[in-house]
Amino acid sequence: MANTPQAKKRIRRNQRRADINGARVGRIRTFIKKVEAALASGDKAAATTALAAAQPELQRGVAKGVLHKNTASRKFSRLTKAVTTLA
Repeated sequence: MANTPQAKKRIRRNQRRADINGARVGRIRTFIKKVEAALASGDKAAATTALAAAQPELQRGVAKGVLHKNTASRKFSRLTKAVTTLA
């Protein structure tokens, strides 16, 4: 258990940051799921608009440090490829 005031403060701060970062990652997942749902339904217009909305969220996750740059790039690339190949 933390004994010093500094260690107690660190625990409180880490918990706040974990909550905020978890919400950010969840928000990103939601945007990605919207693209995947549009792909599954076969609606190219909806998939394109959902992809346009998901891209800034992925980049914001990178900027905030909750996603690695290459992870976001890979996800966006795969989603873009899937949207492009949709008939």
